[in-house]
Amino acid sequence: MYKYSMWVYIVFIVVMVVIIFGVDFLFFRDHFWARLLVNIGIVLVFAAFYLRFLK
Repeated sequence: MYKYSMWVYIVFIVVMVVIIFGVDFLFFRDHFWARLLVNIGIVLVFAAFYLRFLK
């Protein structure tokens, strides 16, 4: 059914969420638009990684 174990996908999502929150609070706390753009960029990088290696 799945190419990888379900744990790989769960860890992948948890790591993405932790990175997004970490970058938000460390670097872009008071900059809404920069924060939004960086978050979109991080999600796109993780989506590309998913499509290349996990799909």
